[in-house]
Amino acid sequence: MPLTQQIELIRHARHGDPFSVLGPHRTADGRTLLRVWLPGARAVTAHMEAEARTVQLAFLHVDGFFEGELPGSAASPYRLHVVWSDGSQSEQDDPYRFPPLLGDTDVWLLGEGTHLRPYEILGAHPATLAGVAGSRFAVWAPNAARVSVVGDFNFWDGRRHPMRLRRDCGVWEIFLPGVAAGTRYKYEILSQAGEVLPLKADPYGLAAELRPANASIVAARPGRCAHSDARKAANGLDAPISIYEVHLGSWQRGGADGTGFLAWDELADRLVPYVLEMGFTHVELLPVSEHPFDGSWGYQPICLYAPSARFGDPAGLVRLVQRMHEAGIGVVMDWVPAHFPSDAHGLARFDGTHLYEHADPREGFHRDWNTLIYNFGRTEVRNYLIANALYWLECYGLDGLRVDAVASMLYRDYSRPAGEWVPNQHGGRENLEAIDFLRRMNEVVGVERPDAVTFAEESTAFPSVSRPTYLGGLGFHYKWNMGWMHDTLKYIARDPIHRRHHHHELTFGLVYAFHENFVLPLSHDEVVHGKGSMLGKMPGDRWQKFANLRCYYAFMYAHPGKKLLFMGSEFAQEREWNHDASLDWHLLDRPEHAGVRRLVRDLNHTYRRLAPLHALDFDPAGFEWIDAADAENSVLTFLRRSHTPDHCVLVVCNFTPVHRHGYRVGVPQPGYYREILNSDAALYGGSDVGNPPGVEAAAVAMHGRPWSINLSLPPLATLWFEWRQ
Repeated sequence: MPLTQQIELIRHARHGDPFSVLGPHRTADGRTLLRVWLPGARAVTAHMEAEARTVQLAFLHVDGFFEGELPGSAASPYRLHVVWSDGSQSEQDDPYRFPPLLGDTDVWLLGEGTHLRPYEILGAHPATLAGVAGSRFAVWAPNAARVSVVGDFNFWDGRRHPMRLRRDCGVWEIFLPGVAAGTRYKYEILSQAGEVLPLKADPYGLAAELRPANASIVAARPGRCAHSDARKAANGLDAPISIYEVHLGSWQRGGADGTGFLAWDELADRLVPYVLEMGFTHVELLPVSEHPFDGSWGYQPICLYAPSARFGDPAGLVRLVQRMHEAGIGVVMDWVPAHFPSDAHGLARFDGTHLYEHADPREGFHRDWNTLIYNFGRTEVRNYLIANALYWLECYGLDGLRVDAVASMLYRDYSRPAGEWVPNQHGGRENLEAIDFLRRMNEVVGVERPDAVTFAEESTAFPSVSRPTYLGGLGFHYKWNMGWMHDTLKYIARDPIHRRHHHHELTFGLVYAFHENFVLPLSHDEVVHGKGSMLGKMPGDRWQKFANLRCYYAFMYAHPGKKLLFMGSEFAQEREWNHDASLDWHLLDRPEHAGVRRLVRDLNHTYRRLAPLHALDFDPAGFEWIDAADAENSVLTFLRRSHTPDHCVLVVCNFTPVHRHGYRVGVPQPGYYREILNSDAALYGGSDVGNPPGVEAAAVAMHGRPWSINLSLPPLATLWFEWRQ
């Protein structure tokens, strides 16, 4: 192609290979020609320190295209002295004198879609090349005709910094001297059809602007956090795990008027001591990846690698996690690989084609959320997501990921009527590509971060979600028990007079309790969209509402499975959760709310202290019914056991507002049964009926056992007893 034609293509930002024209080039006769494209420049001089030479470049086009012959080789360094049309002058390095950035191995792994850590080379990274400070940029856009980096440094002008295409992996790259951390940028992409797309945020951008602005920001990548044996033990199947689920934007607010977001360090100052006092073992953060719409609560992220600017710069999140770990608190983050929003600056039609999403809306569009579905069959897309999981665990030191909307990923017909979904290659409804992706993600996490865990939000009967992949499972460590949650909430919302007819709603969960490694979730989803608060679900007058809630929480903490409670529920928030406002902390001035919080605190600390309440959560040997059939009185009695056979906790739940005197319960062995928790205690706001400090077993047969204890059951209350010899 003649040079004049190539100049025209570059001038109009239509050239797909600018490095073949710009920068220094060796000619066939051994000369070195330098071509520079600087729109708005009036004169350009190249300074070559090694040769102590200065070369005045000549105009090739009045718009700012220059050329000159350099002494020495094409690899000799030089700087440009530029006189601009307004008379100002500058010294700068030429981006087009630097060699390719990606090494052969990286190119091969990216092309294959198997690079474990593509976030280390894709995206924007401050760097120094050949003694020159700047930033390196790389973006995957294999079907683009041209890609340029635009930002404040080049007037957001896509003509100025078109990138080099590495055709063997579809990645465009460039090093921009002088561009430092904190610089805003995007990619301007020309499609093969000649369409200039809306400016795109960086899929691998490590920081982003606060909405409504949406540029990516150059940021240094956090270093890898060391593995921790202590955290591995704290995340284990036999460990006590009680999770406090938090939406950082509404847990507490700050600022002069009390409506602003708290910064990461302010959150650490307030949240860490609160969680420590309350006895939760882990905090689960609703998604913190950057998202444009507050009302999505983070579940529609645009910049999957960038912590939200709502709370400050990314380094602040590193400090928050460190502060949590120093206090012995684990940190789990909600992670959203199931779908992404269709905002123009995001991944949708990223290079003019359906690059990240399916082209067919029957596969690629979520009706429920008006979002796009990742193409899990494309290796580079899988790589993008798996690497993102590893990124949060490695670079921010998170203990785990709660994977959102797994059910929607597993089935091609999820929330779709007949005829509006595409069967898999075998004609079935399972999404084989998504299943393979989830297994691979969990395998990578297991190998690279063996101290971390993954949780599946999965609401169907899909088998072996929390079983290893080598046994045919999906490889998650834990699965949310949505069935238990729905059944028990339905039960506890009933008027107590009707509960005897629905006793199975409490007991059915034990039929399948050990099929998976379950977490019992009372999450944010149960206190939004008209569902009311946890307290609001309870029947009866105000006293009974609080008593029901306390009874239910104590039952939950004694039931097999790890625990999760959404913020505000621990002190019986009265109104439905509002993501735009702080929790109603003023309620703690009222004794009944303070009593619920005191109960949750004691539940957590007792649950952590007593091995029978957590050590065998996923082993049938850890649970034993004493009486599951007393539906007439709406009473449940059961045992929790640990690895030490005689060490047990007896649990008795009375789900009616009736004080039952002389209620006899069979026990496994003689001895003293100390009452260690009573949800009806006065300090929790109850009527203070109970059996303090405990009862001695008598040789009276009951429930098929030779020994029993005679109890006074408080109304709407759960009692815990620890056996003492």
